[in-house]
Formats: sequence, C-alpha cells, structure tokens
Amino acid sequence: MHSIAKLVLGIAFLTSLISCTHPSEPADLVITNATIWTGNEEQPYAQAMAIRADTLLFVGSNEAVAKYQTDQTETLDAQGHFITPGFIDSHVHFLTGGFNLSSVQLRDAQTPEEFANRIKEFAATQEPGTWILGGDWNHENWGGELPTKEWIDQFTPHHPVWVTRLDGHMSLANTAALNAAGIDNTVKDVTGGTIVRDKKGNLTGIFKDRASDLIDAKVPPPSDQQVDQALQAAMHYVAAQGVTSVHHMAGYMEALERARNNNSLITRIYAAMPLKDWAVLSEKIKKEGSGNKWLKIGGLKGFVDGSLGSHTAAFFEPYTDVPNDSGFFTNPPEKLYEWISAADKADLQLIVHAIGDKAIHTLLNIYEKVEKENGMKDRRFRIEHAQHFIPDDFKRLAALKVIPSVQPYHAIDDGRWAEKVIGAERIKTTYAFKSLFDTGVKVAFGSDWFVAPPIPLEGIYAAVTRRTLDDQNPDGWVPEQKITVEQALAGYTTHAAYASFDENIKGSLEPGKLADFVIVDQDLTKIKPEKIRETQVLQTFVGGKSVYKKK
Repeated sequence: MHSIAKLVLGIAFLTSLISCTHPSEPADLVITNATIWTGNEEQPYAQAMAIRADTLLFVGSNEAVAKYQTDQTETLDAQGHFITPGFIDSHVHFLTGGFNLSSVQLRDAQTPEEFANRIKEFAATQEPGTWILGGDWNHENWGGELPTKEWIDQFTPHHPVWVTRLDGHMSLANTAALNAAGIDNTVKDVTGGTIVRDKKGNLTGIFKDRASDLIDAKVPPPSDQQVDQALQAAMHYVAAQGVTSVHHMAGYMEALERARNNNSLITRIYAAMPLKDWAVLSEKIKKEGSGNKWLKIGGLKGFVDGSLGSHTAAFFEPYTDVPNDSGFFTNPPEKLYEWISAADKADLQLIVHAIGDKAIHTLLNIYEKVEKENGMKDRRFRIEHAQHFIPDDFKRLAALKVIPSVQPYHAIDDGRWAEKVIGAERIKTTYAFKSLFDTGVKVAFGSDWFVAPPIPLEGIYAAVTRRTLDDQNPDGWVPEQKITVEQALAGYTTHAAYASFDENIKGSLEPGKLADFVIVDQDLTKIKPEKIRETQVLQTFVGGKSVYKKK
C-alpha cells in the first residue's frame, strides 16, 4: 500500500474515533446512576439521561449515555435516587395559593377559640384598614359548627375580614367587611348561592358560592407588584414539591403574560379562562395564538355546583345530615349547555367543575348532547373533581372519553366526615379512583390548591393508601378504591399532560420531550405505601435547569 493511501486510511480511522467520542449533539447535562421511572410504556425504567438545552437527547443506560458527553458536559451522579417526570398539577388556583402563603393560616385550627385567636394575632400585624383574606378554615375540625362574625368582631374592629373555607365555596365576613361592602340584614338572597342567617334572620357572616360575589366585588384589588410577588411565591413553593407544570383555573392572565414576557416563569402554566368568556378566549387565540411551552391558553373553567363540605354540591338524594337539602346548581343547565356548545364549536377545551352525582350526570348529559350535535373530534372534555358518581355514569364517562380531573388528597381529608354527610352507600362511589382507572379513561391528578396542599407525594400517598388524616382508617377509607403507585404516577404525569393536549412534549421522559423531572430520595414503587408521604423531593428541574434543590 502506498504511504499516501495509508495516511488517508489513518486520518479516516482517527476521524471515526473523534466522531464516536464527540457526538453531533453533545449534552449540556448528563445524569447517571439513577432509578428512572420514565412514564414511557415502551421503556418504563432507565439509569441515565442526556439533556441539551431544554430537551432530552437520550434516556437509557449508564454505558450508552457516555457518547453524549464532552469535556463541557455537566454531570450529575444521582446516587441511585428515584427520578420521575416532573409532576403536573392538573387543578390549581395558582395566584390565590401564592397570596394565601402570606395570609392568616387557619387550615389546622382545631377549635373556635384557636380560629378566632389566629385571626386576632394576624390582625395585630396588619395596618388598620387592611383586608384579611384567605385562611382556608375547616369547620369540621371542631365538629361542624359554622363560624360567625361574632367570633372575631371584637378582635378586628379596624380590619375587614373575609376568610374562606378551604374548599373555596363559602367564606366568613366580619362586621367591618359587611360594612365595607354595604351589606346588612336587608340583603336579598342570591340564586346559586346561600346567605346564612340566624334564627332571627340576622346575618351570621357566612356566604356560600354565588352569594360570595356580593363581598368579593368590594375587596380592593392587589397591585401589580403584589400579584407578581404572589406568582413568584407560588412557583417557588410548588417547585419545592416537584411540580413543574400546573393547570391554572382562571384569573390573573395579565400577570402570567407579564412573567412570560419577562422570562421569569419557572413553572409551565396552562391557564384557563371563565366559561362565560368563551368568545373572549376564542378571539384572543385568533389574534395572539395559544401560547408556548411556558404559558398556554385554550381551556375554559365552568361550574355546575358547589362542594360537599359546604353542602352546595348537587345530589339526586338529600344530604344524610340535612334531609331537606340536596345542594344546588350554581349555573342553570340551560345556560351551561349554551356556553359549552358555543365553546366547543370554537374548538376550546371544556374544564367544568362537577362534584355531586346530579351535577356529574347533568354535565355528562350536556357533553353527550354537544358531541352529537357538533360531531366527532379530539375535544378532551374534562370534569373537575368528579367526586360522587352514580354507578351507571362510569360507563358513560368511558363512552364519551371524558377526562376526570381529580384530587386524591381530598379523599383522605373529606373521608374523615363524608359518611356523616352522604351516608354509607354513596361513599362507595366517592373519590372512586380505581373505578375511574378501570374505565380506561385518562385520569388526571391535581391538588385544587389553595383548597389542598400542592404536594404530589401527599396525593400519591392518598390515592394508594386512602388513609384519612385522622388515622382512623389504617387499611384505607373505602379501600376497594385504592390504586397502584404506577397509576398514581401516571395521574400526575402522562395523564395530566394528555389533559392539556401536551403529551407530545411532556409527561414522560423520552428523547425529544422537555427535560422536566424531579429527583426523589426513595423509590416510590418499592417502599411501603404508607411511607410515601415521608419521602422528600431532592431536586426539581424544568427545561434541564434546576429550579429547586433541597438544602
């Protein structure tokens, strides 16, 4: 062989070596030695990942990932820790959650005295005239007696107080708030809501559902700076829980767009608008598009009824503890049909709250009618909460391919007292997670924050164990409705991504998808289910960038 030919072959050989060790797409970050639950049925588990910019290049073995490394590649040894796709919370009131982080904390107040004292102490830290909001109280903690304005008036003469039950469906106003809103005992009742009065006809301060609008309208709006701070607080709080995306149930669109334009989002947000504003959303999308991978629009949030804890969820049969009350619709079915049909024709997604069995049945009727009238398409109707089913409606849910968007934490919270409210028979199909999964539909999981904590590990624990918060059900409340850890993980990842039409870019760890993932200290699929709530988030990544790291 001529020396020139040998030289050419030698150069070719060296070039091939260089191409093997320096890939055309070198990784910015390589993670090794992990136990990765990918959410990808074709490849359920892996050891390593390679990331370039905000996207996954490779998911597989420690050996195979090496080809994506160069001298400039950052490496992270996961030390055997568990990695899942970033958790997606399918139902939050995101800015309200952010605001409530800095307000009075009433969720765990166990007595009327503690409830009142916390408000007293918080009011002492606020300037006179400042409204005290949020709270998230739960009257079931002290046996079910509703609070009244008399509990707190003596402590808050200079502070309007408007604190909300943790379900968001009733609130307590003190006298200062009533005065500020111009409301007295002559106020007329409200359709779709309840104004609670004592035996003499006097206001107690409790307003339920649509009646709350009377005072909500008088609460001074926060400044842009306060809203921006609440958004940042919310994002950093959920990042510490492993949440990388949320489905936000309406409001504060300007603040979300401001943060997107300033590149200050660290949480991906699918933001809904109120159902009645479907035409506004349709026009907005025509002019501006539906957004990007950080902030996306296209969903409409509506309401059929209220909540179980407030006795405003609509049932076919009366509440067990109040035989003359079966709840009510917060919007007439005729109006809901009108809005839903028009929104569906505009190719918008319906995200509608229905809790009681009558509300769910009514909403399924509307969805079925709209589908027949508007024709078949990939519409992905959603039922938010989907708490109390009549048995036959599970089949209808599957036939219509409706997505139930449910909140597992509610089961271990409400399970402490739900039987008292709706009886032994109806609880069998309440928070019926296994029955929902058994239909074959995509069940999306979330928290309903501020109503419940936006902590997916708590939600997975709740769905898998069904152990109520009072530890009175060690084998699980309605244990036949338990699901597996893998199903719960799917609810917070692949199914949740599907629920916002995002399954092609997130929800599982696959090449070409966004590098959104969370590192947890224990393998959720291997430890005892009751230990899941003790696990800890070690680090959260959004788009390949660390947005939270445990200290």
